Amino acid sequence: MEAGYDFRSLSHDHFDEGPVPMHRFGRLLLAISTLNAIFLTEASAESKPPNILLIMCDDLGWGDVGFNGNRQIKTPHLDRWAQQGVVLERFYAASPVCSPTRGSCLTGRHPHRYGIFHANRGHLPDAEVTLAEALRQRGYATGHFGKWHLGTLTTQIKESNRGGPQNAKHFAPPWQHGFDICFSTEAKVPTWDPMKKPPNASRLWWDPIADEDAVEYGTYYWSGPETRVRHNLAGDDSRVIVDRAIPFIEENTLKEHPFLAVVWLHAPHLPVVAGPEYTQLYKGHTKYEQHYFGCISALDNQIGRLLDKLTELNIVDNTFVLFCSDNGPEGKAGNAPGTAASFRGRKRDLFEGGIRVPAFASWPNRIPKNRRIAVPMVTSDLFPTLCAEASRSKEDINSIGPQPLDGIKLMPILVGEINKRNRGIGFQFTNQTAWIEDRYKLIHRGDRKYLFDLLEDPGETNNLADQIPAILARLDHELQRWIRSCQQSQEGADYKP
Repeated sequence: MEAGYDFRSLSHDHFDEGPVPMHRFGRLLLAISTLNAIFLTEASAESKPPNILLIMCDDLGWGDVGFNGNRQIKTPHLDRWAQQGVVLERFYAASPVCSPTRGSCLTGRHPHRYGIFHANRGHLPDAEVTLAEALRQRGYATGHFGKWHLGTLTTQIKESNRGGPQNAKHFAPPWQHGFDICFSTEAKVPTWDPMKKPPNASRLWWDPIADEDAVEYGTYYWSGPETRVRHNLAGDDSRVIVDRAIPFIEENTLKEHPFLAVVWLHAPHLPVVAGPEYTQLYKGHTKYEQHYFGCISALDNQIGRLLDKLTELNIVDNTFVLFCSDNGPEGKAGNAPGTAASFRGRKRDLFEGGIRVPAFASWPNRIPKNRRIAVPMVTSDLFPTLCAEASRSKEDINSIGPQPLDGIKLMPILVGEINKRNRGIGFQFTNQTAWIEDRYKLIHRGDRKYLFDLLEDPGETNNLADQIPAILARLDHELQRWIRSCQQSQEGADYKP
């Protein structure tokens, strides 16, 4: 029975033949009226567009979270929320580095279509339509909090990796791409005391230091044109970010205004720095591990705080939440603490460890909880999925912004209506290209070709390129056709005058 209500609770004596006594007739009308009110209320709730909360970590490996089997790093809040939703076992970042992946989330398109091929290269073109722009046209409030990495944020002063007059052509801040509220950095910051560093800072980690012993890190938070944020910037960087996201969520909930909150945390990108309350959780480990594990536990606390706020505000049931990472873990296996679990490769690789990332989705009103899905999904899917859910109409998603889109609508998979993607996912990065479908994966690395059966061999240990040439040829044909399409996009074919 829909919505958990059972009409059999109306006893048979309401429908006896013959005259109905007035007191019984009144009770019947009251019961029918109550049921109508319930169903109308629920229909109204279901017709409301969902709030949207997109959380992304930076360089978090597939195996760095408890819900994917890690028993060393403490992530109780992530694990609890993953259980309340659905774990996405084959969720892919569109690129094995950060900037290109972030652009794919906002556009639904592979980064080779709009010119962000690597981190700190290019910028998000004005001609691209972002998720924030599309949802703002549908009545959403939009906010970006954390790492932007899709262009510089100031043309006036030298800051971060590229900011300043010397790179004015790459000025592309979030407030020019559809975001009403911003608390954003161009690139990475330390994960503790994000505005400062020791004079002789290591690239990897350091212990928190006193102000008098510190120098400026050189990357700043910006809230608008040449408006640098200078307060509440000490301590855990994940808390600093969530401190800005929560008021945005509260304010728009009070106004009964649907919102898009994009929360892109810096942790655990290098340099990893954790406060003493977090490093002490990992006594007996190396200092590098203490800070890496500690900053993940710190971000876990903040995600717990953020998602618990949805419950407190009574909006959790109608909020779509997606958590993921932007690529695989940094460093060489064995020398760096992040882990891709049993997957081959790491950040900068198109092997699974570089692009398969930890992820879960939650939307209690729509998505059945406590499941794991092994259907391939990619960050480019977010744009068409969320535009469709925000409009709740027969609107053609392919009419929003430049075409073609590389993403698909995920809701039929998330709710369990279908269990296959039935459409390949393409990747390009440096001298690597790849094509992934439901079962097989083709990789070109320089002159070498690899073909893997990901269902039988997710660790990519058995190259089948010489054993099943027909499948290799089919996937290669699809990959080359997609690469040609991306090249046409780069040449401006997708942008109408």
